Amino acid sequence: MFSVAQIISINISAGGIPKLPVESRVVASAGLSGDGHNHDKHRTPFQAVCLQDSERLEDLCREGFSLTWGTTGENLTVRNLHVNALPVGTVLEFSGGVVLELSKVRKPCYVLDTIDPRLKDAIEGRCGMYAKVIKEGVLTTGETIRVLAPSIPTRVELPAPNLNNPSHPSRG
Repeated sequence: MFSVAQIISINISAGGIPKLPVESRVVASAGLSGDGHNHDKHRTPFQAVCLQDSERLEDLCREGFSLTWGTTGENLTVRNLHVNALPVGTVLEFSGGVVLELSKVRKPCYVLDTIDPRLKDAIEGRCGMYAKVIKEGVLTTGETIRVLAPSIPTRVELPAPNLNNPSHPSRG
């Protein structure tokens, strides 16, 4: 059976971690309203929203880390998306109308040491993704997510030359 991807938690903070759950939030090109950042490197439209799979957080809990939605700093905790398996450029359409485009793989930061000094190494490769905002709007917990493949430049196929044609340059 196909499982539908959806938002299970929207998380914000005045800056840093943990981010705490809210029911809904306005999303603009700079990110979620009310969400702050402690480091300038996070203040970019290409890192406006951070997404993390709930399944990866659950894996880390089974490995002994004490985590809940938003603990690692993600804005959107999602289920059935498998965000780290999606390529940069993937477009995410949310059922409420917001559209995001995955823009960057999230790398573990030293801030995770405040949770557990082992977490930075354990979360490598499953730390989530950043996204830029394509269409602003309001996100609400429970919304579903439609995944669209990244746009790939179209390659134009030209017909093979007819070498039997007496006017072809190779027949001169």
